[in-house]
Amino acid sequence: MGEFLLDLQQQTFLQYAVLTGLLASIACGIIGSYVVTRRITYIAGAIAHSVLAGMGAARYCQVVCHWDWLHPLYGAIISALIAAVIIGMVSLSGRQREDTIIGAVWAIGMAIGILFIFKTPGYNEDLMSYLFGNILMVSSDDLWLIAGLDAIVVVVGLLFYKQFLAVCFDEEFARLRGIRVEFYYILLLCLTAITVVLLVTVVGIVMVIALLTLPVAVAGVFSKRLWHMMVLSTLFTILFTTAGLALSYGPNLPAGAVTIVLAGAVYLVVIVGSRVFRTRRL
Repeated sequence: MGEFLLDLQQQTFLQYAVLTGLLASIACGIIGSYVVTRRITYIAGAIAHSVLAGMGAARYCQVVCHWDWLHPLYGAIISALIAAVIIGMVSLSGRQREDTIIGAVWAIGMAIGILFIFKTPGYNEDLMSYLFGNILMVSSDDLWLIAGLDAIVVVVGLLFYKQFLAVCFDEEFARLRGIRVEFYYILLLCLTAITVVLLVTVVGIVMVIALLTLPVAVAGVFSKRLWHMMVLSTLFTILFTTAGLALSYGPNLPAGAVTIVLAGAVYLVVIVGSRVFRTRRL
């Protein structure tokens, strides 16, 4: 821990990593609360794994077509938004096919990404870091992109707070009140897609869902209102990402994996502790 704090004052890459975790935590706290409340974590999982297609295609174009301007995160944003719109439209128009389209988007996105990775000359270390997470590899350009995405998520997520709240808790009541449920549902999925891209830089595609849900689950134990949950889950996510960086730095462990293990451990302690407390009160 002491080594981490000392290097944090001197090493730019560590400062970028901490700042990335902070920015991603804000979006994660807000959108994660919506995702858990709406119970669409399975949709978020499909979106998370479909981003590999966009990343693989962008990396292929970088190397083979020499499109140096095409960052893998740009491809991730495009593929995530496409997946969100497809799933949202099918979910609204034909719920009997919802599981099928989610599974198809999940599998096809991963498969396309793997094909592009296979056909791209050389070892794609950058894409492997996105798959498993490497927050220490964030550059200044990545940081600006993450900050821009985070700003979009926060502004839209808070601007339409009441509409999203109605859609998440009572869809039929929202329709009776004249709220365009279809529009706000797809908008929520698009914001989830952007948040997934943010979290990919922190913990990777494989563990996105854990960071999107665990802090919210912990916050839900201590809060009854949605905006309380957003604030608490944001703070918990900041705590988990920063502590994960600090604990993984000395032993040279994957920061994303340590972050998720820490979040999972806290979740188990909180759940068990709350149940013991309730039992004793009875």
